[in-house]
Amino acid sequence: MSKILIRGAKVLGGEPQDVLIDGDTIAEVGSGLSAEGAEVVEADGKVLLPGLVDLHTHLREPGREDSETVLTGTRAAASGGYTAVFAMANTFPVADTAGVVEQVYRLGQEHGYCDVQPIGAVTVGLEGKKLAELGAMHESAAGVTVFSDDGKCVDDAVIMRRALEYVKAFGGVVAQHAQEPRLTEGAQMNEGVVSAELGLGGWPAVAEESIIARDVLLAEHVGSRVHICHLSTAGSVEIVRWAKSRGIDVTAEVTPHHLLLTDELVRSYNPVYKVNPPLRTERDVLALREALADGTIDIVATDHAPHPHEDKDCEWAAAAMGMVGLETALSVVQRTMVETGLLDWAGVADRMSLKPAAIGGAKGHGRPVSAGEPANLTLVDTAYRGEVDPAGFASRSRNTPYEGRELPGRVTHTWLRGRATLVDGKLA
Repeated sequence: MSKILIRGAKVLGGEPQDVLIDGDTIAEVGSGLSAEGAEVVEADGKVLLPGLVDLHTHLREPGREDSETVLTGTRAAASGGYTAVFAMANTFPVADTAGVVEQVYRLGQEHGYCDVQPIGAVTVGLEGKKLAELGAMHESAAGVTVFSDDGKCVDDAVIMRRALEYVKAFGGVVAQHAQEPRLTEGAQMNEGVVSAELGLGGWPAVAEESIIARDVLLAEHVGSRVHICHLSTAGSVEIVRWAKSRGIDVTAEVTPHHLLLTDELVRSYNPVYKVNPPLRTERDVLALREALADGTIDIVATDHAPHPHEDKDCEWAAAAMGMVGLETALSVVQRTMVETGLLDWAGVADRMSLKPAAIGGAKGHGRPVSAGEPANLTLVDTAYRGEVDPAGFASRSRNTPYEGRELPGRVTHTWLRGRATLVDGKLA
């Protein structure tokens, strides 16, 4: 049906209202709207948000379809309330040419569960030695504006400066994986008391913080935009806060798992907790929450990193780094930010939809829930409580750190330009 009436939804957590969708657009928002000719969805006080946008997703295709594909990854995204995701470049082959980014972009269009915006590599082959075809990727059908060697740090200051200068010409942004490689050789987890007790190689906070400090100064010097991926330490928060106070054009993201989990979990030696950057201390977690609340950290990004069973079900040292996150992100944010009083639902919409869309230039996404706007929407049952069961995930991979953990909230419906991709918790 071309018309859908969402009745009695708490728009951004406010008072219940009706929202009428006509085709691909929100036609009206108000009380007591007519349902004539429309399919009615009884929201019963559920929270209605603009469709979520993830600036940091690994879809693995092409090359690692054993862990995820554009189809399974976007189905997972729709299940988690996302209407747009940005796909990282560390595929095989690497997304460092117009041809590869166009392939990923078109796969997203074909499958239709959410919009897929490819992220282009900063350097050829993610090797950090030669700039990739940034201009060609931007001018391609994919229209790439975000570039990252995620998984690998652009540690050469000259290369980083050149990348910042290049993307400035078309308003692009370099998203940096902040990890000084020499300081993290052999690192297995956060450097601290727990790593010393377990005898695992430590990953010092300064390895992240030193790169962020360098890059915000480079961005200031060039007059360009830099985005910090998966910020994870209290020290990194202070550097970003200082940079913003100077007017430097820097944005930063935090993952849901860094808002909730700590390095104490590594005592189990369960590789599900092995991630890059590593889980940090309780002090870091609290600093990250406060920074997300006060705007120092701009957005929540999942860093959804699927891996096949054999890459995680092994000894700690041999296990791959990463966690799936698209289907649990909103629940973790509700648990860590809303239920703690640090953010209201309007704040969640800002950090998980409006700002990531603005940073990445996701057209039609991250828009207010108001008449005339694209009908990219997410309906959330915030009263729901349930244990996480990865067997029910839409993602091809199951490497979640939340298995068996009770989390609040459940996405019941997702609409992409007025078309339901998730209905009553089931993929359409």
